[in-house]
Amino acid sequence: MAKHKSKGKGCLLGVLLLAVLCGAVCFFAVPSVLKTLYPAKYDNFVETYTREYDLEKSFVFAVIKCESSFDPQAVSSVGARGLMQIMPETFEWLQWKTGESLPDDALFDPETSIRYGCLYYQYLIREFGSEALAVCAYHAGSGNVRKWLADERYSSDGKTLDSVPFNSTASYLKNVMKAKELYRRLYHIN
Repeated sequence: MAKHKSKGKGCLLGVLLLAVLCGAVCFFAVPSVLKTLYPAKYDNFVETYTREYDLEKSFVFAVIKCESSFDPQAVSSVGARGLMQIMPETFEWLQWKTGESLPDDALFDPETSIRYGCLYYQYLIREFGSEALAVCAYHAGSGNVRKWLADERYSSDGKTLDSVPFNSTASYLKNVMKAKELYRRLYHIN
């Protein structure tokens, strides 16, 4: 019987050591796996234009991740292009503001896409007063957000949304904000 107790203690100790080892592997492996799934590509452009347009890096990385998964050649079903999935009409309007004249294919250039995406987000945040409303406007259009804010069913104060009536926009907003928080934690950025 004494042998049996000794064997049980050794087995328990082995299980505990295995659990500690697995925990340590997971602790160190999970961030590297998450960084593979949530990369911080084009950091130099993101750094430059988030500073210029007063945006958080974690926010811009989250938008790029949700819009194109960092594929600079991405084209949506409605024709949005590049990393930040800007519509050619929006690009043309933004260029009217900057005084530039670039072809629509310039949106496939990572720097151009990030620069104009940040410029557009700065404009939307100033117009609507929050990142969340800017994300909704980026996805569903400024006109829809203005209508929602004026509708008591969606906004009790005319300044914030209590609910987002388009399921796809509500889901997009949730995904961007979750990704933003993940980028903040993974890369220790704001």
